[in-house]
Amino acid sequence: MSPKRGDRVAPPPGPEEWDVRFLTNDSAKGWEELCRQAPGNTRAAWTTMRNDAAPPVRSPRHQRLHGNLATGEVRGRVLDHWQIEVTGAGRIWYLVDQENATVWIDYAGPGHPKATD
Repeated sequence: MSPKRGDRVAPPPGPEEWDVRFLTNDSAKGWEELCRQAPGNTRAAWTTMRNDAAPPVRSPRHQRLHGNLATGEVRGRVLDHWQIEVTGAGRIWYLVDQENATVWIDYAGPGHPKATD
């Protein structure tokens, strides 16, 4: 069975780990495509989201989005919006729910998100 909106991304979190979930069906499909094209980098991104979803020190490959993309909404709550560069063009965008220690993947794919065009 393919993952879909609301599904957990991989196993449940352990102590001090973030729960990683898909916000949309499209993000789940894009995740699968990233896993096929760049399995090692996608696994590294998952590990990053699981352990350090909102790091105090950003890097060129892992950072909070800016401008009108800096936040997004999940279940009526406004959350910080982050990006991990998985490949040269491949990206994962996710929203960080600090209160529930949950990461919501709203975009995953081998190409740049259309919102940046």
